[in-house]
Amino acid sequence: MTDARLTPSNERVAAAYLEGQVDAPRYVEGELLQCTCAAADILGKPGGRRTSQLLFGDLFNVLEVHKGHAFGQSVYDGYCGYIREDLLGRAEDATHWVSVPATHLYPAPHLKVMTQGALYFGSEVSVIGIEGTWSRLSGGQCVPSVHLQPIGERRKDPVAVADLLLGTPYLWGGSSRYGIDCSGLIQICWRACGRECPRDSDMQEQDIGHPVEMEDIRRGDLVFWDGHVGLMTSDSIMIHANAHHMAVAYEPLEDAIQRIDEAGDGPVTSIKRPE
Repeated sequence: MTDARLTPSNERVAAAYLEGQVDAPRYVEGELLQCTCAAADILGKPGGRRTSQLLFGDLFNVLEVHKGHAFGQSVYDGYCGYIREDLLGRAEDATHWVSVPATHLYPAPHLKVMTQGALYFGSEVSVIGIEGTWSRLSGGQCVPSVHLQPIGERRKDPVAVADLLLGTPYLWGGSSRYGIDCSGLIQICWRACGRECPRDSDMQEQDIGHPVEMEDIRRGDLVFWDGHVGLMTSDSIMIHANAHHMAVAYEPLEDAIQRIDEAGDGPVTSIKRPE
């Protein structure tokens, strides 16, 4: 059985590489576009609930546009769904990425002018010029250069990245400083370190690392429940985006295990050590 989250096919169209694997009225190569807003919701269906997000600069292979929504597949993690057509635009080659939790967009390289929005950690941008301590982006806005890193320079420690996002509000399907869920936090930490990472916690449990025993747990390990994941910051404390705190928060692992079990969400299903 195919996983709809990773299968670019609906009742009208499918990706060309799926011909012979899924039935569809037509098969297309698609058009590569990018997210042009701070964060764009990926929906399970037009008008449906958020299942994930694209950040500014993220690439999305559009297979069709139908009634104001583009159906396609995220290039980074293969996640499929629907995005409002007006939130996508021409793809550009990124030169830098936002390496702080958030940065403001300024119409000019001056800190006292009124801002024109924001970009979140992990967003990829195209810098076309340097003006003093400011970087001018291809869209014309400026951001502080200290908030950017070259696209090829990545972080080394996912736990340190998670620490940056402490206090971020919980948001189902969220992937940014504006709001994030448990697996979104893990994905953005891995991506900031130049590592591949699937979107949802069940995928992460299957694909990341190798199992370890509870008595051997250490900083950097991932702890999984059915539908939830946390990242160990030591041998006893984890950081996770969770609906109990409604935020990215630290929590003693023993407390989380007891609380989650008492809430009826079951025991730890595995502990994985990234390789």
